[in-house]
Amino acid sequence: MAIRIHPSILAADFLRLGDELARVADADMIHVDVMDYHFVPNLSFGLPVVERLVAGSPLPLDVHLMVDDPARWAGDYAEAGAHSVTFHAEAAADPVDIARGIRRRGARAGLAIKPGTPIEPYLPLLDEVDMVLVMTVEPGFGGQSFLASTMPKLRRLREAVDATGLDVWVQVDGGINEDTIGEAADAGANTFVAGSSVFGAEHAGDQLALLRARAAQHAH
Repeated sequence: MAIRIHPSILAADFLRLGDELARVADADMIHVDVMDYHFVPNLSFGLPVVERLVAGSPLPLDVHLMVDDPARWAGDYAEAGAHSVTFHAEAAADPVDIARGIRRRGARAGLAIKPGTPIEPYLPLLDEVDMVLVMTVEPGFGGQSFLASTMPKLRRLREAVDATGLDVWVQVDGGINEDTIGEAADAGANTFVAGSSVFGAEHAGDQLALLRARAAQHAH
């Protein structure tokens, strides 16, 4: 199973963002959290920042929309050049329509669920998305502790993906570091968002290699 690491720029030094992106050149994508202060109690980046990141990032962007009205915004981020656009099931009145709109605009479509949201209602939608993100913390702020209570849900998702035979990535985001990534990989994740673990390391490239190795030890 391919292991993908997506460093979250929420944990980067914004005064040195170009240098920070260069430090994680060995990653697979750059994770960008878009927060609107409504769906989550925090405010971060918007479309203009993502457009500039698309132009200047050495890696593709994995955009995570933590917004109240993803049907309004998801297509714009896809058109801006994001490689992947993930929206929250809890905010989506029609997740299939949103996912199809993202795909029509040339991006991968991702569906995210909070720690307390059951996965079962969304398993029939696996053929409509390219990735499912199981949040391993409550969305909104970086630096939170990993919630091991989300692992049974992650296992259920992995079983369902494997049963379909589809190439749907299983992503986790929240509290991922060298101590927790193995547990998430063992439960079935193959795509990992890591923020402070990577950008807080003195040598980000070495930390990325360590995370990959730890995940690979436990991957299915």
